[in-house]
Amino acid sequence: MQRRVIAFAVIGSMVLSACGGGSGSAPNSVVGASASSLQISANPSALAIPAGGSGSFLLNVSPSTATPVAVSLDNAPTGITLVAGTTASSSGQQSEQLTVDGSVAPGTYTLTIDATSGNETATATLSLLVNPALPTSLMQVEQQTFQYFWNTTNPANGLAPDHWPGGSFASIAATGFALSAYPIGVENGWITRTQAAQRVLITLQFLANLPQGSATSGDAGDHGFFYHFLDINTGLRFGTSEISSVDTALLMAGVLFDASYFDQANGTEQQIRALANQLFDDVDWPWMTQADPPLINLAWTPETGFSPYNWQGYNEAMILYIEAMGSPTYPIAANAWNAWASTYPTFWGTYYGRQYLSFGPLFGFQYSQAWIDFRGIQDAWMRTQGIDYFINSRRATEAQQSYAVADPMGWAGYGADLWGLTACDGPGNFTSTSTTGQVRSFKGYYARGAGRQDSFDDGTIAPTAALGSIAFAPAIVIPTVESMLSSYGAYIQGQYGLFDAFNPSFTYAGVTPDSGAVVPGEGWFDSQYLGIDQGPILMMLENYRSGLEWTVMRGNPVIVEGLQRAGFTGGWLAGTPALQ
Repeated sequence: MQRRVIAFAVIGSMVLSACGGGSGSAPNSVVGASASSLQISANPSALAIPAGGSGSFLLNVSPSTATPVAVSLDNAPTGITLVAGTTASSSGQQSEQLTVDGSVAPGTYTLTIDATSGNETATATLSLLVNPALPTSLMQVEQQTFQYFWNTTNPANGLAPDHWPGGSFASIAATGFALSAYPIGVENGWITRTQAAQRVLITLQFLANLPQGSATSGDAGDHGFFYHFLDINTGLRFGTSEISSVDTALLMAGVLFDASYFDQANGTEQQIRALANQLFDDVDWPWMTQADPPLINLAWTPETGFSPYNWQGYNEAMILYIEAMGSPTYPIAANAWNAWASTYPTFWGTYYGRQYLSFGPLFGFQYSQAWIDFRGIQDAWMRTQGIDYFINSRRATEAQQSYAVADPMGWAGYGADLWGLTACDGPGNFTSTSTTGQVRSFKGYYARGAGRQDSFDDGTIAPTAALGSIAFAPAIVIPTVESMLSSYGAYIQGQYGLFDAFNPSFTYAGVTPDSGAVVPGEGWFDSQYLGIDQGPILMMLENYRSGLEWTVMRGNPVIVEGLQRAGFTGGWLAGTPALQ
C-alpha cells in the first residue's frame, strides 16, 4: 500500500535485526523534510541488502509535476551508491536503486537522499540494513541454478521437467518456479528482457490453449486447475497424476509474478499480462472447497473425485489460501484463513530451543515466502505471538541446525555446518543392521524433516534446505553451504548447481541406489536436479541479494487482496516495513 508522507512525518520504531543475529531498533527518523514546496519520501523507507548486492525503492515526489527529480546521497559511507532512476510516472513516483559494495561492513545505516527540481530542493531518509556478503561460490550457484531452468525447460512450450536428467514429464510447480526464474536472469544480465518475455509468452500461450475437462485422459486439468504432472511435449495429463491445488498455486505464483514484472507497453508484455490474468482468473478456487468448505482440498482425480484430505496449517499451502482469497473472479470464503489456521495450536511449541509453528521439512517454510514478503506483516495468530512468518521461518532454520548439532540418531557428519532436511531424493528403500545391531532405514524420494510435526531423518541432506533459508538466517546458512562445497564439492556440484541430495552415512557397497552413486568412504551422492528444489535455491538467493521477487509481488493486487482478506496488517501493507 502506498503511503503519502508529509514534511517532518516520523516513522515509528522499526525492528532492524540482522538475519540470524541479534536485534535492535532504529531511532526515529525524519522521512521527508523541505524548506520549499518540494517534498520527497522513500517507499519502502527501509531496505535490507547484502554487501555486494543491490535493492530498489520508489521515490515519492510531491507535487507530482516535479518528477523526474535529480537525486543524490550526501552522507553515504564509501561503497554505498545511489543509481538515479530515469523513469517517472504521473503519480509522482520514480524508481531508484541502491548498490552496496562488497567491502561495506554489515550494519544499519541511515542515508540522506537529496532531490532537486529546478531551484527547489528536498531531503528524505532511508534506513539500510547491510547483511553479510554472498560468497563468490554461492553467486556461481545462483547463476548455474538459473541456467537449469533456462536450458532444461522445453523451449517449444515452456514446461519445466520434474527432474533432470531423464525427466520425461513436466511439473506444474517447477513451471511456476521457471516463470519466476526468467526475470532473475534479466536483472543479472544472463539473458535479455526480450528473451525472457518471449519464453514467458510461449509458456502462457501454451497453458491457456490446453484442453480442460473431467475426462480420464486428453485434458491438462479442470476448472482452471492443472494436473500435477503433464506430458512435457503435449501438456496433457501424465499417467494417473492428480489435479493438485497447491501445485496449481505454485504455477499461478509464477504467472502472477510475470504479470507484475512485465509491465512495459510493448505488444509482447501486454500479451503476457492479458494471458496471465486470464489463466489466474479461470481458476475456480471454490470448486476445490466443496468437499469440506471453506477448506481447500488437496487434490481431485476423475477416477476417485476429491481427496479425503484438506489443507490446514502449518505447511507450504499459505500461498494457496492467499491466492484463492485474493482472486477477483472466484474467491473463497472470508473465513477460510481462520479455518486454515485453526490447527495452529497443534503445530506451535518449542523444538530444540526455538518456539515456532513447526513443520518438519524446511520447504514448508520456503515455498510461500519465495514469492511473498512476510517481514513485518502479521495475521491474527502472529499478532498474538509477537512475531511474523519470516521470524517463524528463521526459528525453524535455527532449530534444524541445533537438531543436527545434537545428532540424536548418530548420522555421519551432522553438525553446525552440515544440516538441512526437506523433501528430496534419497538413496532408495534400504534397511541395514550395523555390527552393534542398530537398524538403519533409508528412503528414496521422501519428505525428510525435523520438528514437532512430520519428522523423518535417514541421514540424507538436501542443499536446498539450507540455501532456500538463506534470507531467513544467512549467518548460519552461508558457512553451512561453504562447508558443504569444501567437503563434498566434487560430488555435489554439477553443471546446474547443487545436485538434489547426498548422504554421508550411506556407504554400503553392492547396492544400486535410485539415482546417483555410492562413493567408497564418502557416502551416497545424487546425480539429479529437482525443479521444485532448484526453485527455492534460485529465488531465495535473489531475494537475499536484491529482494526482487518480494518487491515485485508486493505490488501484485491479488497478493495484496489475499493478504488483507486473511487479516494481515502492518509492515509493508501499511507502508512501514520492518527489516529483520
